[in-house]
Amino acid sequence: MANNGKWARLKQWVSQRRKTIGVVSISFVLGVLAWVGFNAGLEATNTEAFCISCHEMSDNVYVEYRNSIHYQNASGVRATCADCHVPKEWGPKMLRKLEAYNDVLQTILGSADTPEKFNERRQAMAEREWARMKARDSQNCRSCHKADHFDFSQQGRRAAETHQQGLVEEGKTCIDCHKGIAHSLPQIDQGVGAARPDAVPAGVFHDASSRRAE
Repeated sequence: MANNGKWARLKQWVSQRRKTIGVVSISFVLGVLAWVGFNAGLEATNTEAFCISCHEMSDNVYVEYRNSIHYQNASGVRATCADCHVPKEWGPKMLRKLEAYNDVLQTILGSADTPEKFNERRQAMAEREWARMKARDSQNCRSCHKADHFDFSQQGRRAAETHQQGLVEEGKTCIDCHKGIAHSLPQIDQGVGAARPDAVPAGVFHDASSRRAE
């Protein structure tokens, strides 16, 4: 009878271990699947197709971007939306995704659903993005453009001098000088010189570039 009791306890122990192993294995598999699914969904939000899925982007900044050197160039290397606007590191990337809830909210509210509304908000949106890029020392720019690898002999004299002075001597970052390289700059009054009655009206250059893009 004693042996029967030991055998019963052993069977119970084996059964419990199997259950534990089964639960752990299933949890592990589900965890892996959840992680893979999460990352797949996350990467899907970094695609160009996703970024321009709303007409605010496709009809405005995407048109401008397609006329820039980041879209088409001699080397055939293209920088997409996420390359410039989404951090590569996991932590900062998650933070940026959380911040993007406001973009979704503004799309739902229709805050920039017409060219007129978009241009009214362009200044604020541009300044917010410039500040974000500057705070990260233009890290996304530096993913491709590494100052340590610059061959100044291949750059124009002015570019070589400006890069060395700005980056080395003044501690500037890429976005300090390269605003508007992929998108039109906001229309701002620079307040330089006296008003001229024969000056070209504000908006002409933006309107002309939009017509060329179409």
